[in-house]
Amino acid sequence: MAAILATGMLPAGAWAQAAGPVAPTALPSAAPTGEEPLCAPQVIGNRRYPKESILARLFSRQGNPYDAATVERDFNSLWNSGFFENIIIERAEGAGCAQLIIYVSEKPTIGEINYKGLSSVTVSDVLERDKKAKVGVTVESQYDPTRIKRKEVVLKQLLAEHGHQFATVKTEIRTIPPARVAVTFIVKEGPTVKVGKIGFRGNERINSRTLRAAMKNSKPIGIPHSIILENLFAQTFDATKLDEDVERVRQVYRERGYFKVQPGEPATKVRDAGGLNIFTMHPSTGKRIDIEIPIEEGSRYKLAAINFTGYDKNIVNEKALRAQFAQKDGEYFNASVFAKGLENLRKAYGSLGFINFVGTPQPSFDEAKKTITLTIDVDPGKRFYVSRIEFSGNTITRDRVIRRELMLEEGQLYNNQAWETSILRLNQLNYFDTLKADQDSEVRTNNEEGTVDLLLKLKEKGKNSIGLNGGLSGLSGSFVGLNYETNNFLGLGETLSVVANIGNLSRSVTFGFTEPYLRNKPLSLGFQVFASKYDYNPAKSYQTTGASQNLSNAQQSLLTNYNQSSTGLTVSMGYPIRRSFKRVGISYALQRSNITTFNDNTRNVFETLNFRSGIQQTNSLGGIISSVITPSFTYSSVDRAAGPHSGRDFNLAIQVAGAGGNVKYFSPAASFRQFFPMKGLRINREGHNVLGMRMQLAHAEGFGGQVAPPFNRIYGGGESDIRGFDIRSATPYVFIPTRVEFNLTNPDGSVVPRDPTNNTLGNVQIPLPIYRLVTVGGDTSFTANVEYRIPIISQVTFAFFTDFNMTFNALPGQLQQSVLGASTLSSPLYGCPTFNNGACSGGKQLTFPTRLNTAPGTNYVPRMSNGVELQVILPIVNAPFRLFYAYNPLRLYESLPQQLATDSATFKGFFPDTGAGRYSYAQALQFYGADYILREPRKTIRLSVSTTF
Repeated sequence: MAAILATGMLPAGAWAQAAGPVAPTALPSAAPTGEEPLCAPQVIGNRRYPKESILARLFSRQGNPYDAATVERDFNSLWNSGFFENIIIERAEGAGCAQLIIYVSEKPTIGEINYKGLSSVTVSDVLERDKKAKVGVTVESQYDPTRIKRKEVVLKQLLAEHGHQFATVKTEIRTIPPARVAVTFIVKEGPTVKVGKIGFRGNERINSRTLRAAMKNSKPIGIPHSIILENLFAQTFDATKLDEDVERVRQVYRERGYFKVQPGEPATKVRDAGGLNIFTMHPSTGKRIDIEIPIEEGSRYKLAAINFTGYDKNIVNEKALRAQFAQKDGEYFNASVFAKGLENLRKAYGSLGFINFVGTPQPSFDEAKKTITLTIDVDPGKRFYVSRIEFSGNTITRDRVIRRELMLEEGQLYNNQAWETSILRLNQLNYFDTLKADQDSEVRTNNEEGTVDLLLKLKEKGKNSIGLNGGLSGLSGSFVGLNYETNNFLGLGETLSVVANIGNLSRSVTFGFTEPYLRNKPLSLGFQVFASKYDYNPAKSYQTTGASQNLSNAQQSLLTNYNQSSTGLTVSMGYPIRRSFKRVGISYALQRSNITTFNDNTRNVFETLNFRSGIQQTNSLGGIISSVITPSFTYSSVDRAAGPHSGRDFNLAIQVAGAGGNVKYFSPAASFRQFFPMKGLRINREGHNVLGMRMQLAHAEGFGGQVAPPFNRIYGGGESDIRGFDIRSATPYVFIPTRVEFNLTNPDGSVVPRDPTNNTLGNVQIPLPIYRLVTVGGDTSFTANVEYRIPIISQVTFAFFTDFNMTFNALPGQLQQSVLGASTLSSPLYGCPTFNNGACSGGKQLTFPTRLNTAPGTNYVPRMSNGVELQVILPIVNAPFRLFYAYNPLRLYESLPQQLATDSATFKGFFPDTGAGRYSYAQALQFYGADYILREPRKTIRLSVSTTF
C-alpha cells in the first residue's frame, strides 16, 4: 500500500463485508514518483449517507494529479463532518491512473432511549429539560458518547431539583444491527432530600420567621407564619436555587433600610429525617438538609435625597425625574421601591424615544445621621425614530386595517408605551391570537442612523365561523342555536353575522353587519335586524337550572311574569377618540312589542301603569312601540375580550325614548370594571390570578306625564348581578288595587245560587276591592361585584366572589296609574249588601289613589351574596359552564300585613247581613287579610352557562 490514512483499523474480515464485490488492491510499498492523474474515486462501507454527499466533501477531483497533501485534506474534511467513526483512504493503481478507495464506518444512530429506575420525574420532564439544555440526544440522532455524558449530567441536575441530590446515572449501550444502538439510562435516585431546619445567625433586627418566609424555593409549605404547621410540609432541596433564596433574604433587609446587609455563604448539613410522620404514623424516611445563613445586618439608613446628573434640562426637569420615585425623603430606604422608580424612569425616557437609556445610581452615606443619598447618572443615549413598521402572518387582514389601530407611525419619534398600547388595541379587535409585546414584536435598532424597525408577528384567527352556541341561565333558560359570523370580512375588519337561538324561555333571530371604518375613516356604522320572544317566567327558569324553588307558589304569584315578543331594527354609529381607548357613539332602535301576561297581578300592572299614550285600554298589551335614541361613551383598556387579565373599562349610555312611538322614558346606565393581575395576594403584572371588580348604576324614569314601561324598569337577582338570589326577585314590592269576584258562601260550605230554581244562572258573586302585592321592578339599581379568579388548568377557573345589589324605587311618582286605568277600578260598584231576585243592590263606588305604594320594608333593602364558583369553558359553545354556591348574609326577610282597600267596617258592609254574608266576610278576611310571608333564600347552589361580568 502506498498511502493509508486511518483513524483506526477495522476487525479482520470487516472490509470484505463492507467492500462487497470490490476488494482493495495491494500496492507497492514505495509510492511512485510520477504525478499520475486520478481515476474516479470509490466509496465502500456507506449505508445512510449517499456516495455523492461523501465525494462532494473531497478536494481531490478526477483528472487532477495525485497529491498526498490533498488526500490528507480529504480525510480531515470527511472526519470533521462527524458522520463517521472510522475512515481509511487507500490508493490503488489503475490503467494509466491512480484510484482513491475510501473505506468509511458510519457512526450508529440511536434507535431506542430507555430509562430504568426513574420515578420522581416523568419522561416528559426529562425530554423538556433536554430540549432546554440542548443536549441533542434523541431517537434517530447520531450516537455520540460525549453527548451521552452530557445527558447524564443534565439528568442528575433534574433529579437534584426534585430532592435527589445523591442520585446516580449509568448508561448501557446495546447494538441493534446493522447500524443502530439502544441507549438505556439506569437511574438510582437514592433517598429523597428535603429542606430541614432553616436558621439564621446574626439577625437581630428582623426575626427568622420573616426571613424564612421570603425564601420561596426553600421555605416550608403550610399556613403562612404559623407556629404549629410551619415545618410539617418541607420542600425538596435544590442547591441550585439556594443562592436565589439568599438574595431574597438580602432584599428583605434592603426593603427595610439595611442597605449594607451582607448574607454569608449558607452552611448546609445532611442528616437522616428521623421523627414520626403524623400522617402515616411511621418513622420519617429520607434525608434532610439543614440550612444556616450568617447575616451581617449593618446600619439602617433613611433616604436623604435622590439627585440626578447628566440629564438634558431642555427635555426634562429634575422635578419630573424625582416624580418617578414613589419613596419620599426621610423615609427608611426601600430598595424595591427604588428599583421600581428606575424602571419608571426607563419607561419615561423610552416614551421620548431614548431606547438605550441607562440610569446608574451612586450611593453616598452619612454615617452620623444614618442617611443615604443616591445620585443617578442619567445617560439617555441617542434618540430613535421609527423607520419601518412591518407585519408577518396577516395573510387575510390588510396592512392598513392593522396600521389604523397603531399609535405609532413611520417617521415619528419612537415611544415604547405607545407601541405597547398599540398591541393592546390590536388584541381588543379579536382578529388575532393574543399578542404579547415581549414575545410577538421585534425592535431592531440602527444605532448609527438612530432608527427603529418594528416587526409584529401575527397569527390570524379563523375569519369565517359556523358554530353551535348555547347557554343555560335563569333569565334566558336553556337554549341552543346556530351562528354564522364572518369576522374581519374581506380582511377589512367588517363583521357580518347571523344568529338564531331557540330555547324554553327565549327565541331570537338576528342579522347584523358592522363596518368599523367607513370610507377608511375612523367612523363605525352598523345595523341589526331582530325578532325575539322572551318568557320572563321564574317558575320555568328554576326548572331549567335544576335548582330547588326558593319561592312558594304563593310567592311566585307575586312576581311579574309575562311574555314579550319583539321585532325591530337598530342602527349604530361610533367614533374613536384618536390615540386613546375612548369612543363615543349613538344608536337608534325602533321596536314593536306585544305582551302576554301569565297571572292577574301582571295584567293589572300593564293595564294600570301610565306608560303609554294614544291607545285604548282594550289594547294595552299590544302594539307597544319604542323609538329609542342612545348616545354612549366607552373607555376600555382591558387586555382581552374573554377572560380579562388586566385593564379597566367604563361605559355610559343614556336611552331616550319618545321621538316617535308611544312610550316616553329615559334610562341612564353606567358601569365600571377593573382587573388586576395577582401574585399571591399582591397586585403584580406577572401574576397568574386575577382580581376583578365591577360597579354598575342604572336608572329608568318616564317623562311627559308618563312612567317607564314595566319591561324597562330594573329587576335585580340572578347570575348576571347577584348570584344567590332568584331571577328578577331582588326588587321592591308594591300594593296594586284590583277587583275580585268573591263567591257568597253558606256556613256549610255551599255557594249561594242566584236562582235556586235555575242553576245555569250561576252563583252570587260579591265584587270586592283589594290590594295585591306584586313586583314591578325598581327605578334605580346599584350593583357591585368582586371576584378573585384562580386558573386551575387550561379553560378551568375557580373563583371566590362577593355580590352586592340594591334595587329600589327612588321616585314614587314613577308608579303613577293612568287615568283610564284608575277609572276602570273607581267606576264600578263594590259589594252586595242586599240580594234580591238574583241581583245585588246597595253597592258603593270607591276612589283609589292614582299612585301605587311601595310595600314598607321592601324598598331600600341591601342584598349580598358570598360564595365560590367553578368555571369551565365549554369547547363547542365557547361559553363558561358555571357551578356556584352562594350564601346570602343580606336578604329580604319580612312578614307584611295585608292592606285592605277600605276600613274593616266598610269592608264588612260589602256583605249581606245574613248567615252566608257573615260567613263569607270571615272567609274574605282570611283570604285577603292574611300577612304576606317574604323569605328570600339563605343559600343557593346553581349552575349556569353565562357570565356575571
